[in-house]
Amino acid sequence: MSAGVPSLRRTSARGTVIAVPPPFDSSSAEIPEPWGAGRLSPDAEARFTQGVDYCGRFFMGQAEAQLALYRLTAILEAEGLPYAIIGAFALNEYGHMRVTVDVDLVMREENLQIFKRGHLGKGYEERVPGTGKLVDTQHGVNIDVLSTGRFPGDDKPKPIAFPDPAVVALRGNRFALLPMPRYIELKLASGMVAPHRGKDLVDIQELIKSAKLAASVVDDLHPWVQAKFLELWQLAQTPDPF
Repeated sequence: MSAGVPSLRRTSARGTVIAVPPPFDSSSAEIPEPWGAGRLSPDAEARFTQGVDYCGRFFMGQAEAQLALYRLTAILEAEGLPYAIIGAFALNEYGHMRVTVDVDLVMREENLQIFKRGHLGKGYEERVPGTGKLVDTQHGVNIDVLSTGRFPGDDKPKPIAFPDPAVVALRGNRFALLPMPRYIELKLASGMVAPHRGKDLVDIQELIKSAKLAASVVDDLHPWVQAKFLELWQLAQTPDPF
């Protein structure tokens, strides 16, 4: 550090002393030539900053969606109501890190009704009356509970349905998830029949790439989605020139 510049130091949460660079002094800097097509509005820049800050909280385990997930699964575990986490949260466990702003679960319909009778009006409300579309009012996070036996994507009958977590879920100390092949089947089935759910196919393509899934995973999938998995697997092998 050059002479005359004060050394700034702070202590981290673990007690480590960290050197902090001094603020940039722009008083003697040359004024750069203007560039770009214009200026962002204050609202646009605030939205960008808000999104970046949320991503930071998410990967530190402190985002609102994570707090809502921890609270909900603690209740379900304590009350013995079988469930499995699906959606983007599950992707993080399977090997593809992705930020999300909501919570998705699969449950038996009767267990969803038990939860609603015990907790609506006590930190949870229905976004759509009579459905599994809920909201955690404490954290302001949407929760979507998909019922066992319903069908992914367009909810029309197909060979793949939302499974019974009481039978297929894999349980940890705090959370329950589906085996990865069952999760992949749901995502593929959804994206194959519902044009508005194209992101489900992208999620699987990115999972294949991030987790370096072998093509042999297809052997554990239902035949109805095998061709789509192999198509996405081949796309995931394409080198990115950038």
